[in-house]
Amino acid sequence: MPVHAQVTVFAAASLQGALEDVAEASDVDIVISYGGSGLLARQVAQGAPADLVLLANAAWMTWLDGQGAVKAGSQQVFLSNQLVVVGPAGADRLRDPNADALLDRLDGGRLALGQTQAVPAGIYAREWMETAGLWSVLRPHLAETENVRAALALVARGEAPLGVVYLSDARAELGVDVVHIVNPEHHAPIVYPAAIVAGRDHPDAQAFHKFLTTKTAQDIFAAHGFARPEGLR
Repeated sequence: MPVHAQVTVFAAASLQGALEDVAEASDVDIVISYGGSGLLARQVAQGAPADLVLLANAAWMTWLDGQGAVKAGSQQVFLSNQLVVVGPAGADRLRDPNADALLDRLDGGRLALGQTQAVPAGIYAREWMETAGLWSVLRPHLAETENVRAALALVARGEAPLGVVYLSDARAELGVDVVHIVNPEHHAPIVYPAAIVAGRDHPDAQAFHKFLTTKTAQDIFAAHGFARPEGLR
């Protein structure tokens, strides 16, 4: 029997945990490298040896496409997610998350979130704060991290009183609780696009790319707090 090389997948940090379970349920041998979507997109554009790229932001995938770095026609949205504010495990819900309430809960500490110019979760968080009229007040109190899981870890370790992460991240960490669910109308839709990297037509990469949208994969993602995107059959 022919021996197939491993498929190298570059994936958004927020997929960690769920993607391993999906990979285990597939017939494809993959190795996964996680990071912030902006960083991964730049690495792929510079020729990093990835076969498949899974990002947490459509804008970064559009940028990759413009760079000619992904195979034409291979882009597909395979997941969606929800933005939440988390506090340490056992923290009370924020009934009215206005600026005063958030500053009071921070109590001189920092609001942990992904980099607001590069990390998708941070970009969505900034959009929410700008739409809700919170940005100018909270901006001096931010702790920006290289990816959303790093922001989650700051809250779980007690190094930040609050963080803005995805619902799937909150489900993955016992050290935090959701204190507020962000109104999805206050930011762009949170979607995860996948694409095959240009010039890397690994047959098993194509197989895993298709597997992401199957019921088996989608059920695993749902168990981790992700949602099926609108329009996905």
